[in-house]
Amino acid sequence: MQRRRIIIMGAAGRDFHNFNVVFRDDPASEVVCFTATQIPNISGRRYPAELAGPHHPKGIPIYEESRLTELIKSEKVQEVIFAYSDVAHEYVMHRASAVNAAGADFRLLGADATMLPARVPVVSICAARTGSGKSQTTRRVCQILAAAGRRVVAIRHPMPYGDLVAQRVQRFATIEDLSTQQCTIEEREEYEPHIRRGTIVYAGVDYGAILERAQEEADVIVWDGGNNDLPFYRANIEIVVVDPHRPGHELTYHPGETNLRRAHVVVINKVDSATPEGLATVRVNIRSVNKTATVIEANSPITVEDAAAIKGKRVLAIEDGPTLTHGGMKYGAAVVAATRHGAAALVDPRSVAVGTIKDAFAQYPEIGTLLPALGYGDRQIADLQATIDKVDCDLVLIGTPIDLRRLVKFRQPAQTVGYELEEVTRPGLLEVLAKI
Repeated sequence: MQRRRIIIMGAAGRDFHNFNVVFRDDPASEVVCFTATQIPNISGRRYPAELAGPHHPKGIPIYEESRLTELIKSEKVQEVIFAYSDVAHEYVMHRASAVNAAGADFRLLGADATMLPARVPVVSICAARTGSGKSQTTRRVCQILAAAGRRVVAIRHPMPYGDLVAQRVQRFATIEDLSTQQCTIEEREEYEPHIRRGTIVYAGVDYGAILERAQEEADVIVWDGGNNDLPFYRANIEIVVVDPHRPGHELTYHPGETNLRRAHVVVINKVDSATPEGLATVRVNIRSVNKTATVIEANSPITVEDAAAIKGKRVLAIEDGPTLTHGGMKYGAAVVAATRHGAAALVDPRSVAVGTIKDAFAQYPEIGTLLPALGYGDRQIADLQATIDKVDCDLVLIGTPIDLRRLVKFRQPAQTVGYELEEVTRPGLLEVLAKI
């Protein structure tokens, strides 16, 4: 039997999951390679033979997405699977057009093909865009479930940027586990807030194996989504967060619109800082595609360590990296805090950016006068440190989910900016979680 030759387009997350659950054990399919984008230092590696199964005994190479049409022709590829997230619908169709023009089929795998069933109840938290507020919503859900006496385990969307075999199944129960498993800044931002609240976190590469381990110690699994991707597990309650600061994006980004259409519960976040027009647009758009979901409106109130210290200062605002890059946000919690508490100015770090941070500004010029807290590995963390050292400012505001002061040394005074979810309408999350 001639096997169907396939390329999976990805970013070291959904692509590996789609392979594992759809193609790894399929004797009729041969995945000849993955392509990679969005995340640095993924291409040039291999998906290892230890994880690839008996039909791919040599593992699977990973190439830059820029080589896609060349690879379709040289590898005689018949089908391309698109498997990454937080991209505009138009972007997806441009890739589809390029694939079709090169002679191959183009496919998006759906929920039924890629969601694994669990033996315990699952609550998923996903979003319409990166930076909508999944993290604080997930923390709130875990808090409610734990207060009700449930053993809660959070399973995080993958970020396997290191040794894929070693990262097949990862369990994080202590802050020390983050260092032991050599987590990047991006991983720490997602795992650490859970750990500090007593929630065990699983992540990795093989989400079937992860589920088997996690449900042994859980009464409820909380799927902590990444970007605006679909959950990997079939959920009893699907919660989707939308952002009125980017009205209209809930219907124009992939696969965020899919999440919105599937949602049992939609959280409109950041109501306290959104415009009336943005809120009105989002409310209408939700009902245009999902007439039955429970809609909860919520604030994300900002807290700082010392508001008086911000007034009149020239501030460097450091924000969550993915939110600023492929998330496309123009500001985050640090900018809101600086503006609200009377900073004299935001200091522009672009002229002194170093190495991979400078490259990120070139790739995403719309970031503006902010510094993305990018740290996909030791080299990028060193570049982040060098960039911060060069910035001439009075104060640094850290708007990331973790305290960067434990990973980066600041010569300038620095303080963190916090944010949590605060529901302002009823029913709220407590009521919708009652059946769990």
